Parts: sequence; C-alpha cells; structure tokens
Amino acid sequence: MKFSRRSFLRGAGVMGIGASRIWAQSEKSSPNKSRKAKEDEATISKIRVAQIKVYPDKGKMKVNHIKLTKVLKEIEKEEAVDVVVTPEGFLDGYVSTDKSVTKEDMVRYAIDPHTSEYARSVSEWAMQNKAWVVYGCTRKAADRVFNTVLIYNRKGLLVGMYDKLHLQTHDYKYTPGKHLHVYESEFGPFGVMICADRRWPETARTLTLQGARVIFNPTYGMHGDLNLCMMRTRSYENGIYIVFTHPGQSLITDPRGAVVCNNGDKSKTYTITDIDLSKAPANKGGHIVDRRPDVYRL
Repeated sequence: MKFSRRSFLRGAGVMGIGASRIWAQSEKSSPNKSRKAKEDEATISKIRVAQIKVYPDKGKMKVNHIKLTKVLKEIEKEEAVDVVVTPEGFLDGYVSTDKSVTKEDMVRYAIDPHTSEYARSVSEWAMQNKAWVVYGCTRKAADRVFNTVLIYNRKGLLVGMYDKLHLQTHDYKYTPGKHLHVYESEFGPFGVMICADRRWPETARTLTLQGARVIFNPTYGMHGDLNLCMMRTRSYENGIYIVFTHPGQSLITDPRGAVVCNNGDKSKTYTITDIDLSKAPANKGGHIVDRRPDVYRL
C-alpha cells in the first residue's frame, strides 16, 4: 500500500506523542538545545510542497483572498501536502510596485496577523489540512509596515513572521526586517527569504549555517534565465533546496544545483513537488564544511 502522509500524520497523531512534542518546540524553542539535536529530532525527510502560481490583483485584498481560497480547495483534492507556499505579498498583490501608492498609503493594505480575518482563514486551513503555510502579505506593527511572510504550522499556529531584509526602489515603502531565523519543524529546520533577498549570498548562507536544508522563497519580481542561474548557484554553494515561488513560475533547485521543478504553465494555478531533504548535506557536508572562515577577512 502506498504510504500516505495524511495517514502518517493521523497515526503520529498530529495531536499525539511525537508530533505534539515537535510543535511545542516550534512554538517555544529551547535556546540551550544544540543545532544537531534539533536536526536529529526530524521525524520525516520527504516532504510534498505545493507552490501557488497565481497573479493576485494589486490592492484587492478580498479578491486575492478568494483566489487563494479557491486554489487551496483544489490542493485539498490532492494527496496531503506538507507545505504550501504563496508568492510574495499575495494578499495585497504586492501593491508597493504601484506608483500611485505612496509609503503612507501602504498601511491601508497591511494586516495585523493576530486580528485579520484573512490570516485567521489561512490559519484554519493549515489546521484542518495539517499543513504548513508560508503566506505572503503586508504586515502592520505600530506605525510601521513590513513585507512579511507569515509561517503557520500544521496546528494552524503562527510560529514565525519573516520580514524582507533587502529593500530597493519601490520596497523602500516598507520597513526593513531585522533578522534571519530558521524555524523548527518535524522535517527539520527551514529558512525563509523574500524575493530580492536571494540576490545576496549571505542570506542563504546564514540560514544554511543555522541548519536549514530547505529555504522557501516567496517572490514577485524577477524570474527567468538570470534567476534560474542564481537559484541553482545558491542551492549548489550551500547544499540545500530552494523553493522559489513566483506568480508565473514554480521553481525548485536541489543541493547539487539541479532543477527539480520549473513550471511556468499559465494554465496551472499550483504545482506539487516531492523533495527528499536527506539529500541536502547543508552544514554537514559539501562546501559548508570546507569553508575557511579563519582566512575570510575584509
């Protein structure tokens, strides 16, 4: 009988013995626990990733939420997925690129993840389908606005918020992020970067050194040949998978720099790809262990 992820999760009891321990660590990680110990706690290495491949409408949050909901309902018909990734700024349609929208206007398109009906709906879907969701939106905090990815675990709990670090041109309408963290899961630590963050090799390298074997990369901007070369290089030099998720392209590159998925079919609203994280040496092998930080000096 073919192994079913949904059966596995029910057997492990998403509310049961092993899984609940892992989720508790995601929600409240122990700073004293070593990276190796956290990696060894991973219970699965093969994951099924769904990438949303739909262009949202600029500034139309309700319309975009309906679009997302329709795609999620289609994904439900598939064999259970482990992670769903949306493009960058999906909820507001990455409205910052609209020249008529000023920095002061951005707050109109920003949500508080703790009170937003859209965020609550995504959280409920994650819980009902026992899947992680990496969800692009504009987030407001106090008097600031961020280009953010919300990270929901299989229980629908918001376990992380990553804010885009590297801002240029229209992105100056946002406040820059301040951290690069990995997030604990039952498939080990993973990282998140948003769009242009991928252009700086320090981004992927920092996440890799923290133990990530896969980086989810919601994006909206450049894609094509140059980006393909960049993503293959980032994967190869770090020994990791990168899941590049753009409204017009689903791209996944593996630890050897090979292309696992490259789908630009306009008739498809999502792609599903199986990846085996045990093939990612990350900080245990490849170029990472042979680095020479003792002589890297400016």
